[in-house]
Amino acid sequence: MGDDHMTNHTIGVTGATGAVGGRVAARIARLGLAQRLIVRDINRAPEFPGSSASMAAYEDTRSFERACRGVDTLFLVSATESEKRIETHMGAVDAAVAAGVSRIVYLSFLNAGPASTFTFARTHFFTEAHIRMSGAEFTFLRPGLYLDLLPTWADGQGVVRGPAGDGRVAWVSRDDVADVATAVLTDPAVTAVSGGAAYDVTGPEALTLGATVDKLSSLTGRTIRYVPETWEEALASRRWTGAPEWAVEGWASSYAAIATGELDVVAPTVPKLTGHPAQSIEGFLRRHPSALSHVVV
Repeated sequence: MGDDHMTNHTIGVTGATGAVGGRVAARIARLGLAQRLIVRDINRAPEFPGSSASMAAYEDTRSFERACRGVDTLFLVSATESEKRIETHMGAVDAAVAAGVSRIVYLSFLNAGPASTFTFARTHFFTEAHIRMSGAEFTFLRPGLYLDLLPTWADGQGVVRGPAGDGRVAWVSRDDVADVATAVLTDPAVTAVSGGAAYDVTGPEALTLGATVDKLSSLTGRTIRYVPETWEEALASRRWTGAPEWAVEGWASSYAAIATGELDVVAPTVPKLTGHPAQSIEGFLRRHPSALSHVVV
């Protein structure tokens, strides 16, 4: 890999124009560390001191390998959901390893398994397995459902519909996920013990959807309600979008995974690795007071 590569320890950040990758890139820049931003559109790449940018898509393995050359540690953000997501991830991993990347920090999902109720989580399991077999050192970050996306679960009438039952979920903010990722990528004390580790990344408390909407209502003064659905009702209520069936099942199964208890996890990862408490729903709404402005009741 060469002496220069080993000395510089450049961090590669994928998804640097996105919600999590962009946050991680900004945090690494504030630390004054060298990083390579790997983006699909070079014109949208953020500009930070000490950073360079390369244009590559996961699907274009040749370009992705070139983009990863000189990168020691790669933060691999999962690709947008698709029917070929596993193959896309595997190609990117193989290209990164071929380029000389020695460590991959992969953004996975909570309780990713081959038979996870949340269908999109299954792709994370197979990606993790491929990374394990790649020969690269690895760390897996497994956040639960994003607190940032919770407001979008409510429609304009303030109704949240889905087959979540009485299961619980510990909503986690993207800021907390980015803080954890940055610690794993840059903090020598964390890096030293994170090889081969998998970290669950969650919010501070697990709540049912009923309790969640009660909090949203009391904190915003808007009327937010949870309406339970059966599995078939959930599929039918989402098919009007015209989305392919695999996407409809993915959306509905995020609720179903709450019902099965697979997301009922409260992990100490955020305070342990970042030194600050995980963000609560109350804290999130203080920072984002207009998050539910689309609700008209």
